[in-house]
Order: sequence, then C-alpha cells, then structure tokens
Amino acid sequence: MDASTPQPISVLVVDDQPVVRTGFRTILDAYDDITVVGEAADGDEGAGLARTLRPDVVLMDVRMPRCDGITATRMIAGPDIAHPRKVLILTTFDLDEYVYDALRAGASGFLLKDTSRDDLAHAVRVVAAGDALLAPSITRRLVTEFVQRPRPDRAQRARLETLTPREHEVLLHIAEGSSNAEIAKAMYLGESTVKTHVAHVLMKLDLRDRVQAVILAYEDGLITPGNH
Repeated sequence: MDASTPQPISVLVVDDQPVVRTGFRTILDAYDDITVVGEAADGDEGAGLARTLRPDVVLMDVRMPRCDGITATRMIAGPDIAHPRKVLILTTFDLDEYVYDALRAGASGFLLKDTSRDDLAHAVRVVAAGDALLAPSITRRLVTEFVQRPRPDRAQRARLETLTPREHEVLLHIAEGSSNAEIAKAMYLGESTVKTHVAHVLMKLDLRDRVQAVILAYEDGLITPGNH
C-alpha cells in the first residue's frame, strides 16, 4: 500500500452466531476502506481480542453467552480503560432495553442488525472518525424512552456552569441528536464554528464523545423525555 494511502478501518466483529459474523465480515470486507481483522463468539473473547488486535471499531452484539455485550463494552471502552476501543452496538427491537446501559458502558453508538450494508459501512466510518452514531431517529427515541431518572452529579453540574450560553445551546442540540450541520443551520453559524463549540463542550464537561453528552443532558435534566 502506498504511504499516502490511508490504512483501512480495522473492525472486530463480536457475535455468538457464526452466520451473523460471516455476514458482517462479507459485507464490510467488500469496502476498500474497511477490513475485518477478527471475530469473537462472546464478550470475554471479544474483550481479549480487542486488547491484542486493537481494532479501530468493535461491532458488538448485546445478548451473548458467558459475557454479554454490555459487560464486554465496559471492559473495552469503559471510563477506567486506559486505551479504549470504539464500540458500535448491534441490536434488534426486542433488545432495546439494553441499549442505554450499553451507551453508559462506553459505546459510541448503536445500529439495528437489519440495517442496509451501506448504512453499516457508514456507521463504522462515523464511529472510527471519533464521532458518535446519533443521527438515526431511533437513537433519539430510545434515549428518550429509557432515560427516565435524572441523576444529578454535583461535580458535573459545576462543569455545566462553565459553559457559555452558546455552548449550552449547542449541548442541547447535541442532546436532541442534531448533527453539526443541523446545529449550524439552527443557530445561524458556520459548521467549523459549531465544531469548535462542540469540542469546547466535550472538553469542559470531560466527555469523550457526543453519546456521553446526550446521557449527561438527560441525567442532569437538561432534556426530559418528550419535551422536544
């Protein structure tokens, strides 16, 4: 590979069903900028491979034997992990109740298993780039439905008070699942300016990504289910 050619995004697939793993590998390996570097049949194996292979993105099923996806996500991307990997949770409608716990465990987003191949590849690229997969309306619906009990944190509230009014407004837009382009349009700002504001918000609040910003906004009551 030429030195000027970017390395493909490396992906680890963690799912207890061999046919599902094979399907995801076949789909993702068809894209020139993505390569599947490993497969695991449960969370324990997935966490171990994530440490040794250091993939850019881990596709993580939720319900698996021995070690479930939420526990594995915490082992791979949790707040106490020195070199966390980015985790993209794979779920189905009957597993919706697990999604919020997975996001709190450190996941960068989630995707329905029946998504199209192009949407799957797009999700991998978004998460690998360091953003959070919050665009689909299903994400907003799930967060709204399952974040029912705000849990204020004194230290976090003190950090919130360091935000400027504009940064606070940007945080609210992030919490509603808006992209930078949507925030720019709503606030009559350039996208580069919005990107700067988002970076300041995450830095001031000591957050790793936009998913954590959404969780904070709901837990601290800045956004309440059904008010937007």
